[in-house]
Amino acid sequence: MTTIQASDTAGPGQAAGTVDTHCPYCSLQCGMRLTGTPVQVRERPDFPVNRGALCGKGQSAAAVLSPAARLATPLVRDGGELRPASWDEALERTVAGLSAAQRSHGRDAAGIFGGGGLTNEKAYLLGKFARVALRTINIDYNGRFCMSSAAAAGRKAFGIDRGLPFPLEDIPHSGCVILVGSNPAETMPPALRYFRELRENGGKLIVVDPRRTRTAELADLHLQPVPGTDLALALGMLHLVIADGHRDEAFIAKRTSGFEQARAAAMAHWPERVEQLTGVPVERLTAAVSLFAEAETGMVLTARGPEQQSKGTDTVGAWINLCLATGKAGRPYSGYGCLTGQGNGQGGREHGQKADQLPGYRSIEDPADRAHVASVWGIDPDDLPRSGVSAYELLDGLGQDGGVRALLLMGSNPVVSAPRAGRVTERLRALDFLAVSDVVLSESAELADVVFPSTQWAEETGTTTNLEGRVILRRKAVDAPEGVRSDLYLLHELAARLGVEKGFPDDPEEVFDELRRASAGGQADYAGISYARVAAEDGVFWPCPDEQHAGTPRLFLDRFATPDGRARFAPVTHRPSAEEPDADYPLYLTTGRVVSQYQSGAQTRRVPELNRAAPGPFVELHPHLAEQLGAADGDLIAVTSRRGRAEAPARVTDSIRQDTVFMPFHWGGAGRANTLTNPALDPTSKMPEFKVCAVRVERAEAAR
Repeated sequence: MTTIQASDTAGPGQAAGTVDTHCPYCSLQCGMRLTGTPVQVRERPDFPVNRGALCGKGQSAAAVLSPAARLATPLVRDGGELRPASWDEALERTVAGLSAAQRSHGRDAAGIFGGGGLTNEKAYLLGKFARVALRTINIDYNGRFCMSSAAAAGRKAFGIDRGLPFPLEDIPHSGCVILVGSNPAETMPPALRYFRELRENGGKLIVVDPRRTRTAELADLHLQPVPGTDLALALGMLHLVIADGHRDEAFIAKRTSGFEQARAAAMAHWPERVEQLTGVPVERLTAAVSLFAEAETGMVLTARGPEQQSKGTDTVGAWINLCLATGKAGRPYSGYGCLTGQGNGQGGREHGQKADQLPGYRSIEDPADRAHVASVWGIDPDDLPRSGVSAYELLDGLGQDGGVRALLLMGSNPVVSAPRAGRVTERLRALDFLAVSDVVLSESAELADVVFPSTQWAEETGTTTNLEGRVILRRKAVDAPEGVRSDLYLLHELAARLGVEKGFPDDPEEVFDELRRASAGGQADYAGISYARVAAEDGVFWPCPDEQHAGTPRLFLDRFATPDGRARFAPVTHRPSAEEPDADYPLYLTTGRVVSQYQSGAQTRRVPELNRAAPGPFVELHPHLAEQLGAADGDLIAVTSRRGRAEAPARVTDSIRQDTVFMPFHWGGAGRANTLTNPALDPTSKMPEFKVCAVRVERAEAAR
């Protein structure tokens, strides 16, 4: 195999040799091999996460490298229309727009909105740009919409947030795994082999989901609760663990704190009450507890289902309680983990894109953390801004007094992906100035005053951190089109034009080396991780405090990352969702993904083979509901919530609850699911309640 450098590449979309790199999509960051002219994706069986397997998105990833599929020159708005422009013109317009907002309305009138798909280098430099070049408090990112509840609960319980505290390879060796609100068969197909291997080894799989998904069909036991009742379900299971004598008293006494408060909360959730709340029969609840509690080892893995709720932090905390009470944490083949969604959802939240964080998962409010990062950046700690507002709060205040008036949007498409998306679209239109940097002309970029064409995964080198906490290296394989530049170049040029000429290098390895220094001693410590090590070792797990350290594939085996080394139970109790069905809106809506599209679809909807497999949105509904509506497969269905209306063809199936409809969220336009969703926020994580809201449904013809 020949590994090529940027200087060896043949041209746009053409690989001059063979390059081992990683998929641009989900948090698995599957290994792949690029070769040929035009570049082709090949299997890379030596990478341990996917062992050569790729889903359809990964197999077709090279299609977005085509000049026909992506932006190839900056655009600026003149006379209401976007037209091609030079980089100098686009940069000058952006500096003018940001500066004018700050002169008229103060520093915090300029804002940044980032993305969970940005490399660690981009996420790091974007956070530094906000705090050093703009000196604004207003920065957050779309990862707030993905893993923030799990992150908050994990930090409360364990003192640290890493999606999985163990590598994926441990899953097949566990005795029982509970998957809560996760459908890896469609969201990360190469990971499904770990659950198949679990069952082949004699382990049990329990899936909790309102829909009988392809993953649920693999399960030994499928629990199908009412949307928004995962918290009650976890409390009911803990009640039975305690009542039936399944708790691990020695583990609780030696390695945890706060059990009595959690016990008291759980005992108020007896099985019959939980059945009334969740719709899960007592006998199935009891069967699940027996499978999990009686297994020697066990894991609970959550995804967006329980996390994207206005009580998501408490819900995840309740599932962590179940692990702690049964002694299934801090031991081999046991523990709680979050199946992170976006490609760099883990690294993206570690290095400064969140409103309250500095690199290394440091707190922007902690004096010692501020002093350390300021010393790396060469500034006075007093010059660092404080915390800003969360993602939806930032978007909701755009263009208003006290809110952001000029926004730089990088690697995100909130017109499709944000909750209450109609409102967010209005707020983006209300800005004095909007600049967007992206690979494609997304729905959000179409609203911009300036659009920058950014290099993408195979056109640049950089690191990401997958759901295991494994830092990996994406290598440049092809040259970008002539008019395309990296986001690091964009930030370098903007900072210089704003008067900060040093501190914003556009070489990714130079940025990463600074990130290592900034993260040193923090929870997400990358100090011992270098490009050379990552390349040689197929990734290095953080924390890794020095170059002699082996990295940390498995956390918590000796102690938890709390001050006293003990995991903390969460004293949580069930409460309703922010919006429950009523006479006007009698059904639940839940949202999610399909296997052939990704996130807002901005890139995957430009790949013909993926569009053939998943050409558009749909409304999944139960046959009984379809009969009541007089609707059949393919009929146009109108779904209405208190925030708006969406229309999409019916998909009739008995795999969903009768009181629930499902829509995928990958499309804009009339079928935009996030027109409907509720922006009610979790008080701790500020996660919007994507996964449950009240709707009514009708045949579209009848609704007009």
